[in-house]
Amino acid sequence: MSAPVSRKLSNAFEGALAGGGDPATSPLYVFGPFLKLIVVAGVAEVTFGTSVWLVVFTIAMVSAMYRLVMRWVTDGSGGSGLTEEEFGGWAVKINAGITFVEYTLTFLVSMAALVTFIADRLPMLNNKFLWWDYRALVAVLLSIFTGWAVNRGPKVAAAIFGPATAAVLALLWAMNIATVLKFGLHLPNFSLQAFSGPYLHYTLAGYARILAVMTGIEVFANLVAAYDGSPEEKSRKAFGSLLIIMGTAAVTMLVTGPAIFRLSDPTNLEVSVFTQTMDKLLPPSLAYAGTLVGIAVLLSASAASAQGLQNLALGLKNRHYIPSLIGRRNRHGVADMPVWIEVGIASLCFLFIGTSEETYLSIYAAGVFILLSMTGWAATRRLLRELRAAFDLSHAATLVGTVIAAFLTTGATVIIFAERFEEGAWTYFLFIPVLYFIFTYYRNKLGAPSPLKEQLGRLEEAMWSVRAVPPGGGEAMVTPLPQLETVWIGEPGRMAAWKAPAASLKHILVPLGGTAYAEQAVDVAVQLAKAFGGHITLLTVLRTREPHPADPQAQEALAMVKREKEAYLRGVAERVEKQGVEVAYEVGVGPIVEVINHLVAERGVDLLVMTTHSKSAFQRWLMGSKASRILQLVNVPILVFRPQHESDTRRLAFRRLLVPLDGSALAERVLPYTRALAEAFDGKVILLGVPEIPDPALYGTMADIVAQLRAQAEAKLRAYLNAVVGALQETGMPVEMVIAGHEPPQAILAVGEEKDVDLIMLTSHGHGAQDAVLLGSTAERVVHHSQRPVFLAPIGEKRS
Repeated sequence: MSAPVSRKLSNAFEGALAGGGDPATSPLYVFGPFLKLIVVAGVAEVTFGTSVWLVVFTIAMVSAMYRLVMRWVTDGSGGSGLTEEEFGGWAVKINAGITFVEYTLTFLVSMAALVTFIADRLPMLNNKFLWWDYRALVAVLLSIFTGWAVNRGPKVAAAIFGPATAAVLALLWAMNIATVLKFGLHLPNFSLQAFSGPYLHYTLAGYARILAVMTGIEVFANLVAAYDGSPEEKSRKAFGSLLIIMGTAAVTMLVTGPAIFRLSDPTNLEVSVFTQTMDKLLPPSLAYAGTLVGIAVLLSASAASAQGLQNLALGLKNRHYIPSLIGRRNRHGVADMPVWIEVGIASLCFLFIGTSEETYLSIYAAGVFILLSMTGWAATRRLLRELRAAFDLSHAATLVGTVIAAFLTTGATVIIFAERFEEGAWTYFLFIPVLYFIFTYYRNKLGAPSPLKEQLGRLEEAMWSVRAVPPGGGEAMVTPLPQLETVWIGEPGRMAAWKAPAASLKHILVPLGGTAYAEQAVDVAVQLAKAFGGHITLLTVLRTREPHPADPQAQEALAMVKREKEAYLRGVAERVEKQGVEVAYEVGVGPIVEVINHLVAERGVDLLVMTTHSKSAFQRWLMGSKASRILQLVNVPILVFRPQHESDTRRLAFRRLLVPLDGSALAERVLPYTRALAEAFDGKVILLGVPEIPDPALYGTMADIVAQLRAQAEAKLRAYLNAVVGALQETGMPVEMVIAGHEPPQAILAVGEEKDVDLIMLTSHGHGAQDAVLLGSTAERVVHHSQRPVFLAPIGEKRS
């Protein structure tokens, strides 16, 4: 498979613009909470400079640590990938949980800072409309707009939000230059007195408040795979991008930070300290332009966080940590549900908690430093392992620096939780255990994914804003990936199962509700009974309870209804008998699924034939559907189809049978039934394989890596299907093989139409009603969207 054409990042500056939107915005809002604390307490002259220098030192040490991460992990999974390699499954869930919270908080902080910038120029937004500030309503409207734009796909989002990072970098450097021209270069003072007596608390508390300047640093490790060149060149360019953004942040802290301290009034609640400083440092036109730049870049940071959440959901879906419904792609190729969840959470927070960025910064910074400290200890662990294998002085020195970074990030985490526990950091003790439980539940429910899907999931989780890079010219560089697994041909005994004797379909059960549409199932059952020399049982179920023996009136009323239903069934049975098919009928009382399962077990039913009407997944879950409950809970093969209008005289046929297979023994349980129908109706079998890796074109600059994963998935699937084709052809069955698509339900429906099949045959996963909606059962989705009949073989054996 040839590599797709995709624009790669060619240099460090391009990477800084592609991924630096979030970290570049942090100087715009971190000074307000910091200065408010130390100025009001009257300790600013002693603690300001020391807190700033501590942050700059932390930036330097953590950046050096990420140089290691970028050398080791070049597939785009970054620090999260390293911690998963070093610590295993628990780190995956902790990373995912914190990352989910962080994306939502990035959205909250960026949008809150955005409306603060708007309110700086439009003070009327601080007034109230009914119960809410106008700024809260503006934040909600902008959140909805951002969600809509992001869910239209990365190209639309990029076109709307644009490369605002370049503008904010220009703004920060303009502030730095203006500060030097007006006041000279005066770096903050580092005072040892800040660590003594009453000052220590405020020094550490201020340090905790401005640590949010390091948010988003992880994105540069995730961007490694998006550059062109060799792995070493990619990691070098990614580190260069990190230095551009974090270097700008550090210089701004040291150069413009003292000016903000000197020129702004943190007790002024009407105008942010950054805007106050811009107004005094820059000409009026540039100051207002700076506000527009701040608005644009904060809006783009909100959009980037939403895109990050989309990618996280896609990755967790592929890794089987969340139900597929949440990670399902829309028609624009992105997972839209997570974004609307994020927008909903953000809107509620803005309306009922407020739009002050300080409110969310404590939770924001806490999560960032949990992730950074995990990365630091993972890097330490890997360096120790390398040193044990071969001691080297330079590696030992690197280890010392990495240990310092790990201690710094861990210490910062402790300080943040200690200082801001009651202000919101406590919520991690609620959020993370809940998300950890959810991820564990669905992983156990869905089972482990294949290594290919695991690898894809890791890439998707780490993509952040990579897909927002506009595509352009240039051919993608292909970095060879290791073969993650050998091509599977078949376990011992599986091939014999493929050639097993045809299943019995002699006893056919037809549930009837009294409508002409439902009775179309009788005609199909007659057709099948004639082909297999079988017989039919007609069933009507009264969904009520048997009356109490002491209530003769209720018993008589039920008996009357039963006689009416029996008369109806007798009339249908007479029509069936005239066609030369043996038939019986019965009226059952009770829940329909229980009655059917009882009859299946008691009478040895081989097949259930019924009609269904389509409803949305939400409607089926909320209101229930007779067909849906039967599909999910009845442990017997089911043939289900949409009833035809009276004007449509076509008869259902069984000549072209579409059978999707995924390489699992469970999916192959439909094959004995396929053979039965193919032999009875002289039919042809079309085997469909759907590669588990999506179209690489969806992944922008990551397309080359995904293309290799896709090629491996197709090779594995082709080898497997070739083996099945050979085994079935030995039985005399005509067989065709098709490999297409990447989402099974859509691929099955599309190939069914393209090949004009008469019947789609697959296994049902047997989930309950709620699980079927949440887990995204392929069978459920095919049944409720297919215009063609569907045959479902159960996973379990038929009850006897």
